[in-house]
Amino acid sequence: MEDERRLADAVARGLRHRAMAVDVAYEGETALHKAHLVDYDVVVLDRDLPRVHGDEVCRALRAEDSGPAVLMLTAAGELDKVVEGLALGADDYLAKPFAFQELVARVQALGRRPRQTLPPVLARCDIQLDPARHEVRRRGEPIALQRKEFAVLRILLEADGGVVSSEELLARAWDENVDPFTNVTRVVVMTLRRKLGDPPLIETVTGAGYRIP
Repeated sequence: MEDERRLADAVARGLRHRAMAVDVAYEGETALHKAHLVDYDVVVLDRDLPRVHGDEVCRALRAEDSGPAVLMLTAAGELDKVVEGLALGADDYLAKPFAFQELVARVQALGRRPRQTLPPVLARCDIQLDPARHEVRRRGEPIALQRKEFAVLRILLEADGGVVSSEELLARAWDENVDPFTNVTRVVVMTLRRKLGDPPLIETVTGAGYRIP
């Protein structure tokens, strides 16, 4: 069990070093809880998770209309085990021990795959955000955004005029290791306002958060 925790932590550190936002769960129950809270692109899933088995986690993720891609890890590399894992709904399969470079390549490849159901284009006022193409336009003109700026704008547009707190932005656009007392959300909102131009779109609701009315 301790070896598996060390492996999970090592994989997370390596992926974060490659600018990926990563959360870690050591048990299947925790993995499912986090997957219900966060819209992950890829889940690296150990088949032999305790409490709730990795097979059950995979089945639950596949039951979602547009769930994350699943890369299943297992100590068993036999052909029948590979077939079993893929039959459960895994998108890819990697036997342990593995080369970390191969894991990264497979995660990146899965992250580039389109979801089964493409998310709708979000529009409000004169701005459109296309999650599938990772494009933002205002009055038809393209706007180049960094990854976190895009994520924050998407969350605000999905709120459909509702107020989104800094805490929610932090929880959804950053991984769980971010400092909860950081002012990074305020900085990103500030740069996002500047890039979106005039008239200003993002409104600050004092003591509550932000919204696009």
